[in-house]
Amino acid sequence: MTKEKELIQNQMLSGERALFGKHGLYVKNTIFHDGESPLKECSDIEIDGCMFKWKYPLWYCRGIDVKNSTWFDMARAGVWYTDRISVTDCAIEAPKNFRRCKDLTLKNVSFPNAAETLWHCSDTKLCNVTAKGDYFAMNCDNMEVNGLTLYGNYSFDGVKNATVRNSRLLSKDAFWNSDNVTVYDSFISGEYLGWNAKNLTFVNCTIESLQGMCYIDGLKMQNCTLLNTTLAFEYSKVEADINGKVESVINPTSGSITADEIGELILEKDRIDPSLTKITVRDKANA
Repeated sequence: MTKEKELIQNQMLSGERALFGKHGLYVKNTIFHDGESPLKECSDIEIDGCMFKWKYPLWYCRGIDVKNSTWFDMARAGVWYTDRISVTDCAIEAPKNFRRCKDLTLKNVSFPNAAETLWHCSDTKLCNVTAKGDYFAMNCDNMEVNGLTLYGNYSFDGVKNATVRNSRLLSKDAFWNSDNVTVYDSFISGEYLGWNAKNLTFVNCTIESLQGMCYIDGLKMQNCTLLNTTLAFEYSKVEADINGKVESVINPTSGSITADEIGELILEKDRIDPSLTKITVRDKANA
C-alpha cells in the first residue's frame, strides 16, 4: 500500500454509491454487499481481497489496481468506461464486464460466465486468462493476448491490431470482421473461422474448422496444421503453407496454397479465375 492512501479494511459496505468519487484509497478485505455503483468516479484506488456482490462497481474510474478479488454473479456490468486498470489473480463470475475501457491489463483471471465481456476496449493485455461465454472481446483495438483459454463462440469479432499467443480457442465464428490480427502457437477449433477479416495471420497454429478462412482479404498461414478442415479458403486472398493434409479447398480468389496433400480441390471457373492461385502439393506436380 502506498503510504498516503487512506485505508478501508474489513468493512461490509452497502447502499448506492458507497464510496462515490473517492481518490487515493487502499481497500482491503472489504465486501461491497449491495447498492449500485459503489466506486463510481473513483481514481487512484488499490483493491485487495475484496468481494463485489452488486451491479456496476467500477464505472468512470481511473487508475485502479485490483488483486485477489471476486466479482459475484450480480456484480454484472462491473467495469465500464474505466481507464488505466489492472486486474490480477481474480475470479469474475459476472457477465458483461469490461466495456469501453482503455489501458486494461488482466492477468491470472478466470471468467466462468464471460458472455458479452470485453467489448470496445483499447490498449488491452491479457495473460493467463480463462473465459467461458459467447461474444468475448468484440470490437477491441490494440490487444496483446498470451495464454488465453476460451470456451465460447463469436469471439474477437471486429477486433483490430491484435496479437494472440499460446492460446486455446474453442470458438465458432472467431475473428470475424477482424483487421490486422496475428495468432501464434495456438489451437483453434470451430467452424467458419475468420470470415470477412482483413490481414489475418496464423503462425505455427493447429486449426480445425468447417468452411474456415473464407472471404478473407489477406490471409497468411505459416507452418500451420489443418485437422478435419473442409471447404477452406473460399473467396479468400491467401498465402498458406500447410503441414499435412487439407481435406478440401474451394474457390480461393488469389495467392498460393502449399500442402502435403489436398483431399479435394474445387475450382469453379464461373466463380473465380483458377490461374490467380498457385496450388502446390509437395513432391507432386500439381500447380
